[in-house]
Amino acid sequence: MHNYKITIEYDGSDFVGWQRQDNGLSIQQLIEESIQKLTNKTTTIIGAGRTDAGVHAKGQVASFELENFIDTDTIRDGLNHHLRPHPVAILSTEKIDADFNARFSAKLRWYEYKVINRRAPLTLQNNRVWCVHKTININKVIEQSQFFLGKHDLSSFRSINCQSKSAIKSINSFNVKKNEQEINFIISAKSFLHSQVRIMVGTLVDIGLGKISKSISEIISLKKREYAGVTAPPHGLYLTKVEY
Repeated sequence: MHNYKITIEYDGSDFVGWQRQDNGLSIQQLIEESIQKLTNKTTTIIGAGRTDAGVHAKGQVASFELENFIDTDTIRDGLNHHLRPHPVAILSTEKIDADFNARFSAKLRWYEYKVINRRAPLTLQNNRVWCVHKTININKVIEQSQFFLGKHDLSSFRSINCQSKSAIKSINSFNVKKNEQEINFIISAKSFLHSQVRIMVGTLVDIGLGKISKSISEIISLKKREYAGVTAPPHGLYLTKVEY
């Protein structure tokens, strides 16, 4: 068997998420069908991150095996041909060691969440960022974001649909950058709980709007979802990079 790694970019707006589901088209299903069209073989691909419906990716990674060797450029170009006209692109293809697994070999996953803070509605960036119309106290957001760093029980920041056995996660980095009206949240960790990034961002925005008076440290210690803020909408979230 020959093991391949692909790096993928996609607009998640019209998909049910990464993972194959019965209620609509997923990124996984679309790529698996494209591999079948290219190779005439049924293949299961393994993704590095199970992005939710509406979430985008600039650097999603997946791996899969093929019985017969195919040149990496042929795989990239052939899959891109069969993926049209869907907003999904294979950026690169690599032949890798047999023991590589896109999910379990990952050492660090990077996400970016984009917020536009302005009164006017969105036009060009609609479905690409979260538009917050009231003024966000960015200094308070930056200050509170640093309390996420390190190892914590993040029960307050997990979806009720989360199936993870443990809520203990380690956040490697959490940077908040503001450029005029745009606020970018850049977060890295080995793994995340279901909707964790969106709940963390939503909570920080609520703190910046004055809707939540508790600190991030307090909310973490309470270990209950009800004390955290809103779940930020999926369309502002991007899986940007996976490190191995």
